[in-house]
Amino acid sequence: MSTNVLRTADGWWVVRGDRALPIETKAVTTAELLADRPAVREAAASGEPGTPVADLVALSPVTTPCRVVAQMVNYRSHARDSGFKGDIPPAFFRKASGSVSGPGDAVVRPSHVKFLDYEIELGLVMGAPLPVGTVVEERDLPSYVAGLVITNDVSAREVQLTKTQFYESKSYPTFTPTGPYLTLLEPEDFAHLLDLRLKLSVNGELRQDRTLADMIVRPAQALTLLARFQTLDAGDLLLTGTPGGTALKAPPKAVEKIGALLPPSVKWKAFFKSQAKNPHYLHTGDVITATIATPDGRIDLGEQRTPVADAK
Repeated sequence: MSTNVLRTADGWWVVRGDRALPIETKAVTTAELLADRPAVREAAASGEPGTPVADLVALSPVTTPCRVVAQMVNYRSHARDSGFKGDIPPAFFRKASGSVSGPGDAVVRPSHVKFLDYEIELGLVMGAPLPVGTVVEERDLPSYVAGLVITNDVSAREVQLTKTQFYESKSYPTFTPTGPYLTLLEPEDFAHLLDLRLKLSVNGELRQDRTLADMIVRPAQALTLLARFQTLDAGDLLLTGTPGGTALKAPPKAVEKIGALLPPSVKWKAFFKSQAKNPHYLHTGDVITATIATPDGRIDLGEQRTPVADAK
């Protein structure tokens, strides 16, 4: 069975129900913790009563600096929302690890961003180096992936679209809320990955709800494709794409064809004028709630709850 690990300012904890037990480890980084699995197992087997989880303030269980890589358009439902048809070539982009924030920290909207969007994503936390040229089969996943985290690939859409700039639009501080738990997997848990259901709500309204069965490029294939050019190390993070239901959606085909005839500045001005009527973009005071779990609770990554705030 999987084991949930929490990180606070005081150290690392194993979560058992509504209680948490401290892990006796000198690990400071995620990679160091993953190298000290015996300490995790010892804490999990402890008979101590522990501390109420509700009394702890969770930090991101993925420590930085680290590599943060993301897959683009990797769910069929998101591809439909984005106007894609036919085969979609696998694509990756990088996010600054300075965008990683805690599971309860506010998502801070930069002053120049009006169209702030959410994207719940399953994060894979590497447990071993992935050298360039590695081929990962399904049976090999436990050798490379140590655990899972909830992530939210927050996006400044006007930066992303007008500049075709993924790195900037998704890398502002607080644009990758992560956690609360690092869910460490046992080899037998990997057979249940496709049962994981991703859910994201804004102010209690369900916006995204899909299982990994909707995924186009699954984790083993994604790691193989990424390893054609990118090395990963223990503690690095791969975001595996988001399901449909984000605020941004492709315009109707007729509108898109007309837009293609316009100068870029005119096209984007018209597009964002129409987007201003879309109520699903994030606003100050909104609260984003995200969960990822299997129906039977075998794997449960906890609940991420992040408010939205404006930059001071």
